[in-house]
Amino acid sequence: MIAEQKKLAITGAEAAAHAMRQINPDVVAAYPITPQTPIVEKFAQYVADGVVDTEMIPVESEHSAMSAIVGAAAAGARAMTATSANGLALMHEIVYIAASSRLPIVMPVVNRALSGPINIHCDHSDTMAERDSGWVQLFAENSQEVYDLIFIALKLAENENVRLPVMVNQDGFIISHGTEIVEILPDEEIKKFIGEQKMMYSLLDTKNPVTYGPLDLYDYYFEHKRQQVEAMDNVRKVFPEIAKEYEEISGRKYSFVESYKADDAEYVMVALGSTNGTIKYVVDKMRQEGKKVGLLKITMFRPFPKEEIQYYLNGKKGVVVLDRSMSFGAEAPLYAEIKSSLYEVAVRPQLGSYIYGLGGRDITPDMIRKAFDDAIEGNLVVDEQRYLGLRE
Repeated sequence: MIAEQKKLAITGAEAAAHAMRQINPDVVAAYPITPQTPIVEKFAQYVADGVVDTEMIPVESEHSAMSAIVGAAAAGARAMTATSANGLALMHEIVYIAASSRLPIVMPVVNRALSGPINIHCDHSDTMAERDSGWVQLFAENSQEVYDLIFIALKLAENENVRLPVMVNQDGFIISHGTEIVEILPDEEIKKFIGEQKMMYSLLDTKNPVTYGPLDLYDYYFEHKRQQVEAMDNVRKVFPEIAKEYEEISGRKYSFVESYKADDAEYVMVALGSTNGTIKYVVDKMRQEGKKVGLLKITMFRPFPKEEIQYYLNGKKGVVVLDRSMSFGAEAPLYAEIKSSLYEVAVRPQLGSYIYGLGGRDITPDMIRKAFDDAIEGNLVVDEQRYLGLRE
């Protein structure tokens, strides 16, 4: 049954803070960094006002924030933090430790360019630097998805067959500081949906003692990494069940990918994050002109939805992949994944790789149309990296 929901005009950062308020985590440790800061500012206000009973820990760095959260989660607490860009990079060592320790941490990440030079605006270089860290990675298109995906992420992370940390990504300033209408579910519905935290292997359980952070040499390290692979495989099985349960109370459907007019399309664009909204606008315009174009939005980047990619893109005439980050000396991250996935399909489409929006540079409908036109005109060249909006 779909619950009655309140509509609020809020930013993506506020949507994340609202979700955290309704979760009421036991511990939040955070350090401010633009453009993530409004998330923890808003949540800190909830703590100060007594709206939540979270233990809020202000720390001296993002490395310390993730370290504190690892300790709290290992003790059996629901623990969360949030960060951006260089803050995520500073967490890098502990991000891996959180995943290898199988701790169900949820972390909103406001995507921002990594220095240098210093840039506070959006691209995906920060989260792409952590794509092999062992975290589940979800990408939101708008503020509503930020709000919804945080609850789905928590339930996914805490599932006994997963027990992995989850990043919920939103584009810096574009989503985090842009005001939109967000439908907020009643507190009691969220409480019922997420349930109580099931403590597994708690450091505080003296009757069943455990060790976290041990030295793990060649005798067992390999096997523990293999167990993380199994956990990621389980995400594929568990995520659809959780998303279906959330749809029943919210009316909003989530999957590994979202197909927008891609079923009968001859040319499909693939992208992450807020740019998908602009692509949908261009798809609608070009459809009115009789051009069979479509969009495949990637919601879950890790684990990568290979089977869904193959299902939707097999047999297409052309596929245009947009990346908001670069991989120096190699193919762009999303493009490389798409290309690899299509190796096995019966009819491989023409492929085109386009870099856009680095450091917050605008992506316009005309740029998106230009990439679509390249595909329609048969002007895609596999492995040729092109750029949208680059000064000549």
